[in-house]
This record gives sequence, structure tokens and C-alpha cells, in this order.
Amino acid sequence: MKKSKSRATRAPVRRADDDLERLFRPRSVAVIGASRRPGSIGWQVLHNLVAGGFEGKVFPVNPNAEVAHSIKCHKSVAAIPDAVDLAIVTVPKALVPRALADCARKGVGAVVVITAGFKETGPEGARVEARLVAHARKHGMRIVGPNCMGIQNAQEGVRLNASFSRSFPRSGPVAFVSQSGAMGEAILAQADHLNLGVSMFVSMGNRADVSANDLIAYWGRDESIRCVLLYLESFGNPRNFVPTARRVSRDKALVTVKAGRSAAGARAATSHTGALAGADVAADALLKECGVQRVGSVEELFDVGLALSKLPLPKGKRVAVLTNAGGPAILATDALVSWGLELASLSESTRATLRGLLVPEASIANPIDMVASATAENYRRALGVLLADRGVDSVLVIFVPPITHDPVVVARTVFEAARGSSKPVVSCFMSRDEVLADIARQAEQDWTPVYLYPESAVRALAALDERRRWLARPEGVVARYDVDFAAARKVLKPGWLGVRARRAIAAAYGLPAVPGGLARSAREAVAIAERVGYPVVAKVSAPSVVHKSDVGGVLLDLADEAAVRAAFARLQRPDAEGVNIQKMLERGREVVLGFTQDPAYGPLLMFGLGGIYVEVLKDVSFALCPVSDVRAHELLREIRGWPILAGVRGQAGIDEPALIDVIQRLSQLAVDHPQIAELEINPLLAYSNGVCAVDMRVRVS
Repeated sequence: MKKSKSRATRAPVRRADDDLERLFRPRSVAVIGASRRPGSIGWQVLHNLVAGGFEGKVFPVNPNAEVAHSIKCHKSVAAIPDAVDLAIVTVPKALVPRALADCARKGVGAVVVITAGFKETGPEGARVEARLVAHARKHGMRIVGPNCMGIQNAQEGVRLNASFSRSFPRSGPVAFVSQSGAMGEAILAQADHLNLGVSMFVSMGNRADVSANDLIAYWGRDESIRCVLLYLESFGNPRNFVPTARRVSRDKALVTVKAGRSAAGARAATSHTGALAGADVAADALLKECGVQRVGSVEELFDVGLALSKLPLPKGKRVAVLTNAGGPAILATDALVSWGLELASLSESTRATLRGLLVPEASIANPIDMVASATAENYRRALGVLLADRGVDSVLVIFVPPITHDPVVVARTVFEAARGSSKPVVSCFMSRDEVLADIARQAEQDWTPVYLYPESAVRALAALDERRRWLARPEGVVARYDVDFAAARKVLKPGWLGVRARRAIAAAYGLPAVPGGLARSAREAVAIAERVGYPVVAKVSAPSVVHKSDVGGVLLDLADEAAVRAAFARLQRPDAEGVNIQKMLERGREVVLGFTQDPAYGPLLMFGLGGIYVEVLKDVSFALCPVSDVRAHELLREIRGWPILAGVRGQAGIDEPALIDVIQRLSQLAVDHPQIAELEINPLLAYSNGVCAVDMRVRVS
């Protein structure tokens, strides 16, 4: 084992108050439960520390052994003569509390509890775990786990493999955190296979103390880390995650596989907003709000992570495709369109140069098909020409190996041609997986990301473009309106609110509501109609009626007193609070706006096409509150039906500023009054010169 280097030769401590330094950059590590039995976790952890070349001191702790891995064992942590920065705990569950108490007395800075059997087993395990954390915090000690695989820091000057993983990737610009130990092991193995540099890895396990939030904040201050990969099954504290991730994502690319995409929301809701808003919808909204790219699989995690950790960002979405086979180029083109990218239009100068370089059979239109006879030199020269074209933002290189050309040679040539370019270059070598691994290993640091399929390569380019757009995105402003908080609060009674309470809320928060009122008699109905002006609409108002049109509860175009009286008589119900009389409005574009309170994520706002369309099409988008003006602008354009609202075939577009104003007022209402469980305006009529809320439902918890 190497001798410990002095602190002066180690990576510098970034901040004196950073309590994770002793976790990731310890000068000494104790393995509590170190074993002499090959294959045991205590044996594997100790083996990994020694074999990985840890630069500090290692102290095995085992009262029943003299040595382990030829290193002297200590009876307890207290018996270690030196200070201990980090302890790895592998003893049985019953011995863990005593081990942590010993660590606290010793002044250990951080502990990784690999042992399982705590919160994941039920209430009693959760109580024991909570006591461990409370004791650790009392003594200023941080805990990773329990029920985890361990941690790694492959950076030079540290070389810490404090885990039982058999994979220890080389150091690089990536940090990785996994909530699942098994998934972490698989991803580390693949990273090692593809030669992807992973400097730091954490298996969080139960996340009793150290969370993804802590790790993102820590890595955000590490200049060597360009990209943070996360495998998450749930968010520990979503509301703390947002500001941390939003801040760090301005400097580091954050990418996550968030499991549970298909899980249904566990809430009883009768509004469309509540019914369509599940836990995964909230997760998507949270990640989008803070600039974290979400991918659908571990494979995509690698595809995206490779690109974001190695390549410069493009200046736009124009892609040149260079290939020796037409079929894969067609697949790439389809994928480009699907991901919102576009084929670059090559300049005449570029086309002329390519024409002189390539065989007559080659196609110089984008995609550039050099045909199967293309050599490594053809790739080098053509790639250089494309990178010099100002109309090209990025390049996708596709190579289908003919028997006459070695893919490794072609890959090296492509890497050399791309080296130092300010434009991203990704490669697709449609060969065997072991060939890709060979390419990656031989290329070492100077390689462009290599993918097996064109769609994967395009996905990587799309991630680069998404990152470019996020960094160019303005921060946005959350509006704060002068509202009558007290007036709204006064009418918030548990259950579904009546017409008058809903109108009071709308008035208090400046929501544009259709003129009208609640009538409890035919005489009142006529008086309201005459006040707002004919024609009017009559609607049943009863808590049991969710969809008024389905039960004949809406009567339109009432032109006189007789019609209003007849409508009032027809809409009477035993459970009705009265009949809602409203001014008949001109036809507009129907949209739906609403919010629901998610117990973990807070208020979640929904926008989409309204009326009956929300039930049939479910064309909606979501955002966490508070909603900024920038996020509101994006929210409108995320639905498929936005072109209808923007104006088609000569129709005027809707009043977007007025709609954004309502979105932000609803957002403030949701934040100000969390006791409002769900609220929905459906429809909100949108015009070219304003908007108006026609119907609103409000439920108070």
C-alpha cells in the first residue's frame, strides 16, 4: 500500500465549512467489520481500498483477527492510534449503533453504513435509523446509507474505493449518484467498459442523512466535474432539491433516470387538474424547472452523459450527417426531426469542396453519403470541411464497417479531425459492442462519444441542444400582485366552494370572471340577468354535479325574463345552492387552467386546451408553483394545441400576455393558500384582446 501523501500534495480543500470533505477526501479510513473471508463485504471493501491505491491510511477493525490483507487489525475504532476521517461500517445490524457511538467518540467525520436492515424493513427499522442519524448529527458526523454499496473517489491524490463494487472506473469529468446499489454496480461496470471517466460515485441507500441535494451542492463546487448523473427512485425533499439543482445546473449538466414513471397518482380528485396530475407529472415539472435533463433509461443516461461530459455545446440545432451508408443516414434524419433538430443547409463552397474530395458516386447533399468505399482519409478531410461551414452547428459521423476498412483506424482518424473543434462531433460505428469498447479504450481522453446506433447518437446531440437552450434561458420573474389575501382566506371553508365564495376568490386575486351571480329565486335570477345584460346563461350550482353539461345543467342564450324564469325552474335540484346566472359571452378559444396541491412537491399548475377537449385529448402541461413569466411562456407552447391558440388560417392569436397574467395570479393564489386542495377554471375563454373565466371549481381541504 502506498504511503499517505502530505496534505499539501493532495487536492485542495475548497471550503473550510464543507462537511463532506472528510467523506470524499479522507486522510484515513477505518473499515469496521474488516474480514479475512474472501467474498464477504468486509473483505471486499478492504480489498478495494488497498487495490484501488488509496493515498491515505487504512485501519481494519476486527476484534477477532490480528491482520487482514496483511494490515494490522484494531480491536475497535478507539484503539486506532491516529485520527480517523472516514469509517466504513459492514458489521451486522445489531452492532451498528455501537459502531457509530464509537465513531462519534473518536471524532470520525463521516461514516458509510453498508449494513442493511433499517428503514427499508419497516417502522422499527426506521426508528433505529432515526436514532443513529440523531446521534451522528449531535456529534457533527455525516452518514451515507445505511443499506448502500459505498462511495468512490477516483481522483488523483485520493484513489478512494470505499465500496464493495468490483468496478472502479478511471477518473474523469463525471460524478454519479445512485439510490439503488445494484443499479449503481451495473452502471459503474458499463462506465468502466466504455472508458467513461467517473471521478466520484455514491450509493445513497436509505438516504438517512446525506442526500442527492447535498451531493449536487458539493459537486457543484468541484471544477473538475462537468456532468452529474443520477439514478433516483424518489426525491428526499423536492422543495430543497429545486433551488440547489437550479443553481448547480448553470455550471454543471445534471442528468437523471427517475424511476416510477408509470406510477399512478394516489389522490382522489374530481377536477381534470387533479386527475391528470400524478406523482410523475410533478417530478417532470420539478426537473424541468431546475434544468435537470430526464432520460428514459440507463442506456440513455450513458448516451447523454458521454456527450455532456466530453463535448462543447453547439451554437444551434443545425446538424451535418457524414456517412458511408444511406440507410443509417435516413434513420438519423428521422431521429433529428423527432428530437427537434434539423439538417444543416451546406454552403455552395462546402458542396464544391466535397465534390472535389469524394468519388463521383457520392452524394454531397446533407446527409453526405460517401458510399461504402470511403476511406479513413475521406472521413478526415470531409469532416474538416463540414466543421469549417458556418451553417453547421454539429456533426454526426456514421460508419458501417466494410470488410476492407478497420473501424478502429477510421475512429482514430475521426477523433483526430475533431480534436480541438468548437463544434460537437458524435460518431456512430455500427459494429460489435466489443469493437466500440476497443475504440474507447484506445482513444483514452481524446475521443468523441461513440454510439452503436444512429438514434442514440442523435439523442446525445439533442441533449447538447437542450443544455444550450437551458443556459440561454432567462431566469424569469415571479410576479407578486397586490391582492386581498384576507378576503380570499375568509371564504375558504372545507369542501367544494359555492358560487359566491368562488367569485370572492376571483375578485380578491384579480381573476377576470364573467359578470353574473348566484340566484336563489327566479326573481333574483331575472335581476342578475338585467344587471349584466341579455342574453345570459343559466347553470346549475350543486356540489354533486361535476360536469354540468352531462346532466343538462347548462342553458344557453336566454334572451328575456320569461326564458330566465323557465331556466331557473328547470335547473332546481334538492342539493343545489341556487342557479348561476352569467353574461353570455362571445365564442373564444377554450383553455383550462388549474392547480392541485401535491403533498411532496407543493402546488402544481396545469394548462391545456379546455372544455371537452381536456377530457378527450388530455393535451396539458404542468409547472410547479410559483410560476415565473418565462416558465408561463414555455407552459403555453408545450401543448400540442398551441398553434390553434396562436392563430391558424387567418385567425387572430389569443392575448398571450393576458393569459400569462392569469397563470401567475393563479400561481400566487396556490402558494398563498395551500389549504386549497384543487382549483380549476374550465373553460377560460381566450380572445385576441383578453381572457375571461367562465366556470371555476374550488375544493378546500
